[in-house]
Amino acid sequence: MSPLRLAYLALAVWGAVHPMYWFVAHMRDTGTGLGGVIDAWYANAATTGLTWDLTIAAIALTLWICAETTVRKNWSALIAIPATFCIGVSCGLPLYLFLRTRPVA
Repeated sequence: MSPLRLAYLALAVWGAVHPMYWFVAHMRDTGTGLGGVIDAWYANAATTGLTWDLTIAAIALTLWICAETTVRKNWSALIAIPATFCIGVSCGLPLYLFLRTRPVA
């Protein structure tokens, strides 16, 4: 595996684990569960702006994944879409790049 693919994979794992650590810490500290995390995304103008920024990026990434997957027939790369919306762009984007750079038969 190339160093670039390893870097993408490492970023995908980091993008899954690191944000989740903070989400779980917030849920543990506040006792509010996932609803409390979502409420915190809209706590002020700065977090609301960041939430919308990431939502728009996730939609753009999804469109790109769908368009490229249709052309390249790399159907397994579609797993990056639920990773993007269930975990985050910090996981979904490097995961897609990792899957996109592998040889496709």
